Amino acid sequence: MNDTPRNIPEETPPIQPTVVHVARPLEPEKIEITPEQRRRHDRSTRLYPNLNLSEGEYVIRAVRRHPIGLIMPLSVGVLLIAAAMSVLVYYEEIAEAVPLLGQLGGFQGLFLPVVALIVLFAFLMFISWYVYTSNRFFLTNESVIQEIQPSIFSHQEQTVSLGNIEDASYTKKGILQQILDYGDIRLSTEGDETTYRFSYVAHPKEHIAHLNNAVEAFKNGRPVPDEF
Repeated sequence: MNDTPRNIPEETPPIQPTVVHVARPLEPEKIEITPEQRRRHDRSTRLYPNLNLSEGEYVIRAVRRHPIGLIMPLSVGVLLIAAAMSVLVYYEEIAEAVPLLGQLGGFQGLFLPVVALIVLFAFLMFISWYVYTSNRFFLTNESVIQEIQPSIFSHQEQTVSLGNIEDASYTKKGILQQILDYGDIRLSTEGDETTYRFSYVAHPKEHIAHLNNAVEAFKNGRPVPDEF
């Protein structure tokens, strides 16, 4: 029987995690804003008071929708108003052709309902114009801001930093968009792969060129100029 003691390895003590204490300033470093940036920021807040601009941020380009998108709703509204007014103007001729109108109280009984319809059609035209024109797209020296107005009682604002934009492109489909020079702008961001779209944009190629140059300048640490 061998009584030679075995060499039993000693247990290695567990490695204790190293705690690193990082000292942070009580207040973040304040970015120096030039007087020119301050002037442009103040001007942008006066022109676009609804935008949530950070200190030193100012609007470079305000992109609005092409008026082509208003032709259909406004044309329908004008036709309906014209039809309602023609009932009042040519009431006697219409009453002879449609005897039922005489049973509705004559011209006096028909006047107020027709006027109410005209006011309603005009109000609906105003809502269509307001909702359409309230959808806007802004390029600033720091971000892209899109104001979305789905209806008269709904409003949404989306802000994307220029540093998060991965791709910016535009599309023009059909001969009408080619002739009138309008189309859609598309932005995609890094990470979450979110896509933003803005339709009925006049001169989309020009706006995308400015946007791509602004993104490149921002990512490379260069100031974003107003004109390229």
